[in-house]
Amino acid sequence: MGQLTHVPVLFKEVIAGLQPRAGGKYIDGTVGAGGHAEGILAASAPSGLLLGLDRDPDAVLAANRRLASCGARATVMHAAYVEMARCAQDLGWESVDGILLDLGVSSLQFEQGKRGFSFVREGPLDMRFDPSSGMTAAEIVNRWPQNEIAKVLSELGEERQCKKIARALVQARPIESTLELARIIAEEKGAKKGKRHAATNTFQALRIAVNGELDILKDALPLALDILAPGGRLAVIAFHSLEDRMVKQMFRRESRGCLCSPEQIVCVCGHRASIREVKRRPIKPSSDEVTRNRRSRSARLRIAEKL
Repeated sequence: MGQLTHVPVLFKEVIAGLQPRAGGKYIDGTVGAGGHAEGILAASAPSGLLLGLDRDPDAVLAANRRLASCGARATVMHAAYVEMARCAQDLGWESVDGILLDLGVSSLQFEQGKRGFSFVREGPLDMRFDPSSGMTAAEIVNRWPQNEIAKVLSELGEERQCKKIARALVQARPIESTLELARIIAEEKGAKKGKRHAATNTFQALRIAVNGELDILKDALPLALDILAPGGRLAVIAFHSLEDRMVKQMFRRESRGCLCSPEQIVCVCGHRASIREVKRRPIKPSSDEVTRNRRSRSARLRIAEKL
């Protein structure tokens, strides 16, 4: 497997937002091929440390290769980012100065048809970040009731034709491959020239369901704030509106003081702001970046600093 050489999504914006410095400790919770991690280590040279985590064993291997020149400054572990506190403790870290979560699928995963993430490459209906555990997309597509499939497509893929697609999938069982699944969806929806692939939302929904991505993100965000040192920053890149909304709502809530309703004259919640939003609006890729990398077009970066 060759090393990826592309520049990661919103690379300059992430480095500027995290403000890595010498002597700092940083976590890349979705290390992928190690592009962002490499940038964080370069910006925090000569003494900054980085812990990279990923559920995908292929990503762990790729990141280790890419970061090998950094020696002991970089540690990569096979773990989900929801386990970041435990992994940091294993290194003897009580707190960290920056955390990055780059959500979604990496190019490393998309480019391997055998992983089942791509609707333009032949492969099994897998879609697991960690191919050694958990259910596959094939189980959902070929075994789940029609109404449950429609619910997943609607809630996680925001697919307007969810019922129509779910019915078509059930009628076509058994569905064996990614290209077969994509063809069924395209035939059902009708391909529109110049638009996104008809299967985009369905593949996205299945992947999120298979990997429990929204539940993990919901659990991980407060853990990330807990492990951050005062002045430390959390940067999250989301590619899905539900993920971005979850990050936005959490940042807004934790940057406020009292959360009582306006009718409550005296505060009874005791809530105090724990972060400040570095920018209220999400940072989006430039038109040049979108031209270079079409996958970046839906990326939204939000950054918060711990008080």
